[in-house]
Amino acid sequence: MTLEIRYSSEVAAARQFGAPVVALESTIITHGMPFPRNLETARAVENDIRQAGAVPATIAVIDGVLHVGLDGPALEALAQRSDVAKLSRADLAVALSTGATGATTVAATMIAAQAAGIGVFATGGIGGVHRGAEESFDISADLQELAQTPVTVVCAGAKAILDIPKTLEVLETLGVPVIAYGQDALPAFWSRDSGLAAPLRMDDPAAIAAAAKMRAALGLPGGQLVANPVPPAEEIPAAELQPVIARANDEAAAQGIQGKAVTPFLLGRILELTGGRSLETNIALVRNNARLAAAIAKEFTRQG
Repeated sequence: MTLEIRYSSEVAAARQFGAPVVALESTIITHGMPFPRNLETARAVENDIRQAGAVPATIAVIDGVLHVGLDGPALEALAQRSDVAKLSRADLAVALSTGATGATTVAATMIAAQAAGIGVFATGGIGGVHRGAEESFDISADLQELAQTPVTVVCAGAKAILDIPKTLEVLETLGVPVIAYGQDALPAFWSRDSGLAAPLRMDDPAAIAAAAKMRAALGLPGGQLVANPVPPAEEIPAAELQPVIARANDEAAAQGIQGKAVTPFLLGRILELTGGRSLETNIALVRNNARLAAAIAKEFTRQG
């Protein structure tokens, strides 16, 4: 059996002419925001990448076919569907082989990006070690994917609902470079400062691209995690968020919510408890990450 990849006309042209391409996940569309805000955000992020000189490639599985880049009607249709699976490494092959439709998480998007020859991926925040993982063993597949799939992932840090110190420890154990962009502190999704120092700092997209190429030259597996802080005007400080996150976690535990359902529940409750502010910050940080990813992708192309 062979993998069928269907490229949008825009991405196909970029591949033909060697233009820089940035991969985008689709769970933020199907599981992260309500319609029509999800569609508006997806279009805005894609346009940010175009304006920065690269080509966006939103990735999803539609009726068993891996789509790399979605044209306007396909993107709009996906944004309105409610029967879309959430695909990670464990689910991706099954969805493709059974004709299912699913949105790709960070891990699945990295796999698809590598298959399509795309080296840079922009997202909001990665998954990681959940709070209480010492009992639940709930650790996102995103971390292992970063250790083995050679894609540079631009995010605003691990989602703040997670145990960030443990997430950082796992990434260190797995040998994943964690690079804060433009600051020494590790950002925490909605907040610019997690209270932890980043293991690495880089201030230049060209240096980030060069580091990825050097990893390949060394024969090292895996990618890089670039933690790009949310713009100051849009951040929610960590001290303000912690009580909100703690309350949402307590509610999830009381209701017995587990596995893949945890993150959507927590994000939804935090949205309610912040009066919608968390969504606005989420949109701002995703767009900020898209712009940086486009700059890195252009350097990948320039450096050859």
